Amino acid sequence: MFVPHTHDAADSIDDALEASTHGIRAVKISLFILLGTTILQFIVVLFSGSVALLADTIHNFSDALTAVPLWIAFILARRGATRRYNYGFGRAEDLAGLFIVGVVALSAVVAAWQSIDRLIHPQPLTNLGWVAVAGLIGFAGNEAVAIYRIRIGRKIGSAALVADGVHARMDGFTSLAVVLGVIGVWAGFPLADPIVGLLIAAAIIVLLWGTIKSIGRRLMDGIEPDLLDRAGSALAGTPGVLSVSALQLRWVGHRLQGNAAIVVADMTLTAAEQIVLAAEHRLGHALPNLDTMSIRTTPAPVPALDNEAGGHPDRRHQHK
Repeated sequence: MFVPHTHDAADSIDDALEASTHGIRAVKISLFILLGTTILQFIVVLFSGSVALLADTIHNFSDALTAVPLWIAFILARRGATRRYNYGFGRAEDLAGLFIVGVVALSAVVAAWQSIDRLIHPQPLTNLGWVAVAGLIGFAGNEAVAIYRIRIGRKIGSAALVADGVHARMDGFTSLAVVLGVIGVWAGFPLADPIVGLLIAAAIIVLLWGTIKSIGRRLMDGIEPDLLDRAGSALAGTPGVLSVSALQLRWVGHRLQGNAAIVVADMTLTAAEQIVLAAEHRLGHALPNLDTMSIRTTPAPVPALDNEAGGHPDRRHQHK
């Protein structure tokens, strides 16, 4: 109400810093939640002596540490552009996403390997009640982190943070598998724990494929068609714009950058600049994550006039 609303370069920088601040806060809070969950599980491990729960605890602890590279990426994204990195450091976020994908893939392999090993060499579970409680604690902690990370990641447009949220959700189901294994053992089926572990490992691989596509698409400058449609509609609806001849968008971290060419009537440079400013304003409303957009104008072509004699173009204006 009290601050004028504009879409100049300073406001874009402020929006980027605010988004990075939200991302850093999400990483901090989720990191502490996961560490707290790990500590509670480890206490139960000391009382129960469960090797399976110990493995899940170590797994959750290693997954909590994946927040560190994402934290570093958000800090780098707040740095200004330099002569060497003149587009800024937003790509560090996508590199952190690749690291997270690698950790998720490794966790799936480890989970599958442990499950197969338990099928070949069954191990009895002791203090099943404590093991079930610890599994529920692990599931609750990971799911809370997943909901928070995914919500903030979608809000600021961070594919890496969303990927880390999906990672936490998969880890929660891994912890829940411990509970399902306990139920199976209680029901008189001791192999339930490794079988459920194999199913969870398979589910991790299936869910991981969507994350790989999301991160890979951004690294290849892919863009969601809906965002391109919204940008095109905002440009085409600007008064004075006759058509949009070119439009490009790409993600750099959790911010959008792009280029566009619009066709306007033959007019003065000042008038064309006013149309560009109006187009930038409309784009800022259509794409809240927009960082910079380079817009160039081209005049509409003037149709050739026929001469009065034969209806052919005036040959005096033809160049040989």
